[in-house]
Amino acid sequence: MSASVGNIPRRKLGKTGVEVSAIAMGGIVVMNLPQSEADRMVRWAYDNGITYFDVAPTYGDAEERLGPALKGLRDKVFLACKTEKRDKQGAAEALRQSLKRLQTDHFDLYQLHALRTKDDVEQAFGPNGAMEAILEAKERGLIRFVGFSAHSEEAALMALERYPFDTVMLPINFVSLLKNGFGQKVLDKAKEMGIAVIAIKAMAKTYWNGERKVQKCWYEPLTDREQAFLALRFTLSQHPVAVAVPPGNEGLFQMAVELGKQYCPLEPEELSILKRLSEPLTPLFPLRD
Repeated sequence: MSASVGNIPRRKLGKTGVEVSAIAMGGIVVMNLPQSEADRMVRWAYDNGITYFDVAPTYGDAEERLGPALKGLRDKVFLACKTEKRDKQGAAEALRQSLKRLQTDHFDLYQLHALRTKDDVEQAFGPNGAMEAILEAKERGLIRFVGFSAHSEEAALMALERYPFDTVMLPINFVSLLKNGFGQKVLDKAKEMGIAVIAIKAMAKTYWNGERKVQKCWYEPLTDREQAFLALRFTLSQHPVAVAVPPGNEGLFQMAVELGKQYCPLEPEELSILKRLSEPLTPLFPLRD
């Protein structure tokens, strides 16, 4: 693992004013790795300009690996975590466990994880819902900023009406956005509210056709370097995207970091290439009325 020429762009995380790397390291990268390899991967990422680290309890043993790996770096990085719990007690316990596993006394960002349905949002924001635990933890200094992740435009837009979040994590993918506009309404709303978008699935292509050839990816990712470069730049060119989280596969993550150092806005002719590439592909995130 060697460094490549250039620097990862830094961007302000919306209204937080905090400056972070435009490429993040997702915890899935270190999931199932021996601790020594996880340590090396995190150090490589940091040495190559990555300051944003994102993890969740649902990512196997990623929290247990990332905590020790960040030893000596915690005060130099932005650490984001999540909870999939929708009730207050469950979310509070999940937060305590995550803080312990990650060997930290606070999270820079804590997020409701994977909002998919109206019921998810209603429960999280209802009486004794997860948001009560999150806001109480924020008052106690355990959380600096509050966000959520969603795979549904409807759920994301509902959540944005309920609370002035600092971030929203959403798939911003060239196939889904170009072919059916998935994500555009959320991008527009986030821009209006000054909320940073954390983009996932930038390097996603489509569903696997048969055997899964890349572990840690439930979808087929772009493995061609030139195509991945265009797709990553497409996502980072969408305003107000602040950060892109690459695939959890170690090799693809490293490729994304190296490509990120060469970032420049997408040119019209390059957008045409992506449009042609997307034509035969099935979007991972169809738009639902």
